[in-house]
Amino acid sequence: MAIEVLPPEVAAKIAAGEVVERPASAVKELIENAIDAGATDIRIEIRDGGKRLIRVADNGCGIAADQASLAFARHATSKLHTLEDLDRIATLGFRGEALASIAAVSQVTMTTCARDEAVGTLLRLEGGQVVRRESHGCPPGTTITVENLFYNTPARRKFLRSDATENAVIADLVTSYALAYPEIRFTMLNNDRLTFQTAGTGKLYDVLIKTYGLANAEKMIEFQEESEGLSLRGYISPPSLYQANRKGLLFFVNRRWVQDRSLSYAVEEAYHDLLPAHRYPLVVMDIRLHPAEVDVNIHPTKREIRFRDARRVFAAVQRTVRHVLQKNVPIPVAQAQPTTAATFHWELPSQAMSRYVGQRALDLQRTEDRLTPALTQQPTSRLPMLRVVGQLAQTYIIAEGPGGMYLIDQHAAHERVVYEELCGRKESNGAAGVSSGGKTSQIASQALLEPLVIELTPSQSQVLEAYLPEMPTLGFAIVPFGVNAYRVQAVPTSLVGNYIASGEIAATIVEMVEQAEGGNRPWKEEALITIACHSAVRAGQTLSMPEMRDLVRQLEETSTPHSCPHGRPTMIHFSAAQLEREFNRR
Repeated sequence: MAIEVLPPEVAAKIAAGEVVERPASAVKELIENAIDAGATDIRIEIRDGGKRLIRVADNGCGIAADQASLAFARHATSKLHTLEDLDRIATLGFRGEALASIAAVSQVTMTTCARDEAVGTLLRLEGGQVVRRESHGCPPGTTITVENLFYNTPARRKFLRSDATENAVIADLVTSYALAYPEIRFTMLNNDRLTFQTAGTGKLYDVLIKTYGLANAEKMIEFQEESEGLSLRGYISPPSLYQANRKGLLFFVNRRWVQDRSLSYAVEEAYHDLLPAHRYPLVVMDIRLHPAEVDVNIHPTKREIRFRDARRVFAAVQRTVRHVLQKNVPIPVAQAQPTTAATFHWELPSQAMSRYVGQRALDLQRTEDRLTPALTQQPTSRLPMLRVVGQLAQTYIIAEGPGGMYLIDQHAAHERVVYEELCGRKESNGAAGVSSGGKTSQIASQALLEPLVIELTPSQSQVLEAYLPEMPTLGFAIVPFGVNAYRVQAVPTSLVGNYIASGEIAATIVEMVEQAEGGNRPWKEEALITIACHSAVRAGQTLSMPEMRDLVRQLEETSTPHSCPHGRPTMIHFSAAQLEREFNRR
C-alpha cells in the first residue's frame, strides 16, 4: 500500500478532531483567548446546545487589521516565541491551534478591533477558508461567532449528545472560568435567555453565590495556606454539604481549569471518614506554583497537566483540606436538617455503630457460607412470616422467622416498598402514566401550602429545563422563577409523608437532575428510585413497634423484598445453626 501525504483539508479536520471534541471545546478555547487578551467582560451565547451557534464576545485588546487573517493560521500565536517559553507558560493558550481547528469544522465570523485602531476588521471563514474580508466598525475587542459546528463532518455531529447535555457541559465550563477569574464579568445566554451572570467584582464569594446559591455559599469554608512553595486558596464545603457526583470538585492550577484524578483523590482522602459512600464535597481550589513545576503541554485540549513533583502537590492538597476541616467542622452530636438543594443529612453517631453491627453480621454470614454452604438460604421471591422483636441502633429492625433471625435495614426496606407503590399506584389525579416494569402508574401529587423556591447551578438548570414537561408525570409541579431558580408548587405524596422539609424536596429534585444524563437506567426509572429513596424513613429514626410491624408487612408483599431499588440488600439472615455455633452450642 502506497504512502501518501494527506490533503491539507483532511489533515486540518483530523487535527480539529483532537482539539474540538464537542461545542464546549470551542467555547473553552474562545474563552481562554478572551482571558489572555485581557478582557474584563466576556459574553457567551449559544443556541441548540452550541451546535447551531456559539458566540463569544470580549472587550480585550483585539487583533490588528494586518494580523486578523494570521490568527486562523495553524501554529500562529502571540503567546509563545521560543522553545524555552514552554517551560514558563503563563497564558491559557499557547499552541496557536484553537481558531484554526474551530474554523476547519464550522462557519466562523470574526469581528475585531485593536484598541489603537479606529476601524475594525470582519472575517468570514467556511471550512477553514477565508471567504470574506472587509473593514468593519466595532468597539475594541473581539467577537467570534461559530455556526453549524461539524457541518462538514457529519459523522462527528452524530456523536454529540442531546441539547440539554451539551448545554450543561457548556454551563459547567463557563461557571468554572467565572470561579477562576472573579474579576471578569461573565454573561451566558442560552437561546436568547440569560442563564448566568457574574458582576466581575473580583470576589470569589460573589461568584460562589451565583454558582451554588446563597444558602450553599454561606456554608462554604474559605481557606488560604502556603505549603512548601505552593499556595492553595479557595473554598471547601463542610461534610453536611455534598453531591452525588464529582462535578463539584473544581481545581485550577495557576488559574487554569484542569481535570486531575490525583487532586480529586487527595480531596476525597481528606473527607474519607466524613462523608457517606459515593458522595463528594464541593471544592473550588486554586493551586499556585512556579510555571516550571507543571507541564501543561500533554493534552491537545490542555485540560490535563503533569506536575514535576506530583507527590508533593498531592500531599499538600490532602493536608490542607484535612487541616481546614479539623479547624472549622465541629464534632456532630445531632442530625442537621438540610435546607438547600445540595445539602443532605449529617450522620448520627449511632449510625457509625450501625455500620459496625451490619459489617459484623455480614462477616458472620460469610463465615457460615464458607463452613456450611448447605445451610445458606437462597433468596426466594417471597419472605416468610416474620415477627418483629425490636430495633437496633435506630437503623435495623430485628425480626424472628422460621429460619432464624433477620436484621432488616429500615431505610432500604421502606425504599423498596415506596418504589413498588410508585410503580404500581393508580390515582385519578389526572397525571400522565409512568411506565416501569410493564406497569402503567400515575404518581399521586400534593400541593404545597407555600411554594418552595429552589436555586440550581447553571448546568443543573439546563438539564431541568429539558425535563420540565415530564415532571408532572412524576408528581411534581415546577415552574421557572428567575435565573436558575424554580418554584415547586406540588410534589409526590410519598415525599410529604416523612420529610416535608424543603431541603429534602430540593435534594430530591437535584438528584433527579444529576441522574438525568448520567444514570444507568432510563431516566424515569432513575427518577422513581430517587423519589423512593428520599421518601423512605432514615437510618437513625426511631420507629414504634406498630410502625415496624407495618413496614415488615408491606415488605413481605413486595415482589422483590430482598433488595432495595439500588440493589442493596434489605436484610441479613442469621440461621438458627449460625447462632448456635457462635454461642458454642454445637
